[in-house]
Amino acid sequence: MSATATFDFSGAVVLVTGGGSGIGRSVTRSFLDAGADVAVLGRRLERCEETLAGHPEERTMALACDVGRPEEVAHAVRGVVDRFGRLDVVVSNAALYVSGSLTDLDEATWASMRATNVDGTFHLLRHCLPHLEASSGSVVAVSSVSGERGDWGQAAYNATKGAVSLFVRSLALDYGARGVRINAVAPAFTLTDMTARVDRDPDSLAPFVNRVALGRLAEPDDIAPAVLYLASDAARYVTGVVLPVDGGTSASTGQPHL
Repeated sequence: MSATATFDFSGAVVLVTGGGSGIGRSVTRSFLDAGADVAVLGRRLERCEETLAGHPEERTMALACDVGRPEEVAHAVRGVVDRFGRLDVVVSNAALYVSGSLTDLDEATWASMRATNVDGTFHLLRHCLPHLEASSGSVVAVSSVSGERGDWGQAAYNATKGAVSLFVRSLALDYGARGVRINAVAPAFTLTDMTARVDRDPDSLAPFVNRVALGRLAEPDDIAPAVLYLASDAARYVTGVVLPVDGGTSASTGQPHL
């Protein structure tokens, strides 16, 4: 399966965080296939470079960056603008997932998850929004259906994704009149490195598949086209939206499929 780029982003400059794997890698390659120049940020530079392999060097840029560190984000955004001269689309995708009972999560784990998922969104958009105002650009954040409703054993993670969704909705109000659209996609369980701790055998995955109307779990290439849509001119009158890209997961009341 591969994401089919059906939008033209020729001449646009796109920044993607967490682009070294999973959804971020698929999003990056889809924008490149659609003609954009793309800068990829991630903690592991080599993974970002792998994402960009095979694409023209003049259209790509890889930067090591921990979005939880404001000085690194400021440096990275400045580097992207210096290299390409503008910024048109920002995809805030970097995330950390840790599950478990709240009383079992230590302070360091909570701080790390919050730093990436919440503080990282804050730092990134704080530094990118002035450039997006100049270009009448857009933001697409990767939230989650877990930011819209509760899950067992994921209270801390869901809280961070809920914060991302509310960032999007509130910032859309603040920046709409300034020409910047701000939206999010909300995937359900997706087969990525982040979810690899769940055994991939059919019995282990069955409870997740049970909740999906389309009868299969998402691949990263299922999510990328929705990101491109929200960033494209086809969505020019769409802002403040958290779009479920979940195979119908959130359509359910929670009852199991019989």
